Amino acid sequence: MKTTKIPNLKIVPPKSESGLYETDRFMPKMHQVCVAVGKRASGKSTAIVNLIEQMKFDYCIAVSPTMNSNKELLDRLKIEHTFEDVDDPSVIDKIKNIVKAEAEDLERYKDELKRYNKLMKDLKDGKYLDDDLLLQFFSDDNHFQRPEHRWNGEKPRIAVIFDDMLGSGIYSRPRKLNGLSTYSRHVGSLKEGGAIGVSLFFMIQSFKCQTGGLNKVIRNQCTSMCLFKTKDKQEMKDVAESVSGEIDEELFSKVYDTAIKEPYDFLFIDLHKKKEHPSMFRRNFDEFIIPSELEKKLI
Repeated sequence: MKTTKIPNLKIVPPKSESGLYETDRFMPKMHQVCVAVGKRASGKSTAIVNLIEQMKFDYCIAVSPTMNSNKELLDRLKIEHTFEDVDDPSVIDKIKNIVKAEAEDLERYKDELKRYNKLMKDLKDGKYLDDDLLLQFFSDDNHFQRPEHRWNGEKPRIAVIFDDMLGSGIYSRPRKLNGLSTYSRHVGSLKEGGAIGVSLFFMIQSFKCQTGGLNKVIRNQCTSMCLFKTKDKQEMKDVAESVSGEIDEELFSKVYDTAIKEPYDFLFIDLHKKKEHPSMFRRNFDEFIIPSELEKKLI
């Protein structure tokens, strides 16, 4: 079939993604909308804790009625905000406000640093000194105080964990949660462009639920998934359909069987893998699974 190029209409992608952070070589991209699916005591919490630690988040926000009872998780994840009332839809607004406050504090720091650097330059050059700058940065110990920022001028990496929320009001009336999942990487926008963003981690016992579970909007926004051992054939089919653009149901079943060998094993599916990763499938986090049928496509 013949084609003809049209001048000056080539799509030019942005130079950077909003809320994009560098992650270590074998880690998934950030930001994440990660879903861990497994029955009780399957190892979901342990897997998510390890992933969050390896991705080097600065702190976590927990939405769970049971999180405060698990001191080890609180300590390991550096949880700074916990919301136990999972029927309160305003929790989502509070999360957004936490991230917005981080953006405002970062912009405050950058603005103050710019003013401080000007003052230091004027002092060095012997120029007229602005009284407002002198008052702003001259401290009680007769020194000029450099502006401070908790994260040293960097954007903080923030994770939000949703756990033990089956049947909750937030899941049952999901409009605000759907919105957060859809634009999570744009939360806390910055005047200079980009955003702080936030990663979301959902721990659930069933991939689909008739009422009070994780809805289709959030499942469609999923960037990665941890699928633990299940005997539910329908659940396997549902998850296979979510990656149907990559492999068929039969091959997915083979990949799953390769991943699940020992207790607490899981199939990790990276739906937005880095180009340099040889496969979107892993046994746990530390072993890529490369189906021979797709080896050329996945490499």
